[in-house]
Amino acid sequence: MAGRPKQGIDYSGWSVDIFDGDKKIDKLLDAKGWKGFGIYFFLCQRAYKVNGYFYEWGYDDCATTARRMGGGISSGTVKETVDYCLQVDLFDKGLFDRWGILTSRGIQRRFWAVLSERRSKTVYGEYWLLKPEECKGLVKVSLFSDMQPTNDDVQGTNDDSLYRKESKVKKSNVYKGAFSDSSLESAFQFYLLVRSQNWGEISEEQVNALREDLLSLSSDLAEQKAILNKATAGGWKNLYPVQSKRKPKAKKQPEKQGKFKNFEEREYEDMTDLTRKLMQ
Repeated sequence: MAGRPKQGIDYSGWSVDIFDGDKKIDKLLDAKGWKGFGIYFFLCQRAYKVNGYFYEWGYDDCATTARRMGGGISSGTVKETVDYCLQVDLFDKGLFDRWGILTSRGIQRRFWAVLSERRSKTVYGEYWLLKPEECKGLVKVSLFSDMQPTNDDVQGTNDDSLYRKESKVKKSNVYKGAFSDSSLESAFQFYLLVRSQNWGEISEEQVNALREDLLSLSSDLAEQKAILNKATAGGWKNLYPVQSKRKPKAKKQPEKQGKFKNFEEREYEDMTDLTRKLMQ
């Protein structure tokens, strides 16, 4: 089974003139000093490392961020700095208020520079800020399992090859055993489209095998959609369960009467025999 594609990135490039021509950085340094810049830099790096283009963060995380950074930085300083970054648009305030994430156009531009070289070019549409012309070939999917991506979520390229691919997938891979639920079938077809872009076309037998894999992972319709949407968003080659199921705890067998733990019971003819054995 192939490994799951990476979400975060290992390296992020910062402009060498960040302190010369960026007025937002100038404002941050003027208002919060180098500690403030350090907090901003730390949170950006967390975004690149964890998800690539956003970082799930809330005010409850101020103390954790301060502890990780050290250097005498307090949770109050972290909160004040994040608030200021949201104020001057170093982080997008709309996405933070609505989704509880830290991101910005600058973060996403640096991420796209890396993502554009990968097979999987899939992101969450609700989180994405860049315009289509800035990231041609990008595929946007929805965060919600009950909201299916449409052709409009596939951003334009110089030709219509992307749409020809989608048509080809739909014609060749829909077979008599297609899922009866139209929304599930739609999610499956979109997964096939993204998969074909990342891993190449597959045979009808392989499509059937993926259908069987999905049915074996879950019999619940909502969970099946969640599996497909997660695989589509991650650009995965295979399908994986949403969460691992815990094995039921084995029932504890009652201990038999007349036995000590870790010792087998021995039989003796009478008390004299038992005493003699103990004295040996």
